[in-house]
Amino acid sequence: EFIQAGLLTNSNSIKQLACKAVVHLLDKAGDIAVAVDTFVQHNLYPLLINCLVEGDEEISAIVLDAIKRLAEIPTGTDIIFPPDGQGLQLNKVAAQSSSMARIRILSLIAKLFGASSCTATAIRDSNLLSLFEDEIKDRKDMLKTLSALEVLYELAEHPHSNMFLLKTSLLQHITDVINDPSADSIVRSRASLISGRLLSSADAFMTIEKSCVTNLLLAIDKILRTEESQNTDEIESALETLGLIGTTTQGACLLLSDPPNIARHVVEMSFDRQGRGKHLAALHALGSICGVDRQEDQMKLDDPQAEEFLKRLVYSAASNSPKLTPSALLLSILQQDPDVRIAGYRVLSGLVVREWCLREVCSKPEIIGIVTDPKMETTKLGMEARYACCVAINKALSSSHLLHEPSLSELIGKLNEAVRRGPYLSEKRQRVEAQPVVGTMERF
Repeated sequence: EFIQAGLLTNSNSIKQLACKAVVHLLDKAGDIAVAVDTFVQHNLYPLLINCLVEGDEEISAIVLDAIKRLAEIPTGTDIIFPPDGQGLQLNKVAAQSSSMARIRILSLIAKLFGASSCTATAIRDSNLLSLFEDEIKDRKDMLKTLSALEVLYELAEHPHSNMFLLKTSLLQHITDVINDPSADSIVRSRASLISGRLLSSADAFMTIEKSCVTNLLLAIDKILRTEESQNTDEIESALETLGLIGTTTQGACLLLSDPPNIARHVVEMSFDRQGRGKHLAALHALGSICGVDRQEDQMKLDDPQAEEFLKRLVYSAASNSPKLTPSALLLSILQQDPDVRIAGYRVLSGLVVREWCLREVCSKPEIIGIVTDPKMETTKLGMEARYACCVAINKALSSSHLLHEPSLSELIGKLNEAVRRGPYLSEKRQRVEAQPVVGTMERF
């Protein structure tokens, strides 16, 4: 009863203590059934929701934690999501709340969504995902829209999110935000990254209609091809989004299809040094499209047309640059600063499974010199990226007829030695063991 009284008080400090007591009750209760019964008998859940929407930030944070813990108890979900429309309904609370309170309710939904697939299902069945749609559709207050998108961005991080979110009209609304020229660039950027997260798994393409994805890609294409667009952050977000979509074979094939030809932006910006941020974002996206994040047997795409288009894009970028050939272009990436070089290793690791790229790499001994040099990188991330690239080239060669070309024997030897050496050991590093020193007392 003292918890109930504490939640009803006007004092924020006492409310905060009462909310902490609820967390303690759920954590330390020897009998979970008794804790749940306490919630029901003393009507604690509606009081917690009231603290969430009306309390200060500290109180609302504790309430979020308490309700999440309640949701982790099997019988607790019946309190949060009462059957047959009984009890407290979150969507009704949201309809009567201020914009800040609605954002807090969205935060609660995101927390509960990540608790388990059961709570995610309950959220879908309670039609609570429509609250996100309502907030994103109404773009009169950009700060409120951005807050809703930030919460949705967190929700989209959960593994099972796309299975639920893509069955709503959220992607269409997100596409509308990206297409809205009156929206702030930060709002469009966040919307773009959410779409990338939603489409970064193979399941996504079995859930949603292709036309919805095409409309999204056309909206992103508009950002990347608008010459007046000088907002670097928005362009970087668009490139990162394409990298997320290109992580799967389905996504990569779609990016490399004609139309919308959207992968051309990624390739062109990967080899264009105008703007370091865009350059890095494009390189990382290209690595993903080329398959560096996919299983080894899925790196090459099943679609011959998509593969041919990727090849044409790389050769076109090379011919339009002072380097003229892909091998010289790739070498120039590896000769830049460490961050660009790490992104370059990713691109090379993905591209080299293709015979045409393997030939290009083997035609430039300097590339092999860099990826086999144990002293090239000084950070753990750099060493591992360089080594992964070295292993990728070595594997590609081992399954290619180029393996038996006499002219490449020295190059193959260097690769084999570098792979045996591992990512961290320098070729000349010797381990110095500690040596005991013996001396007389007078010496010391």
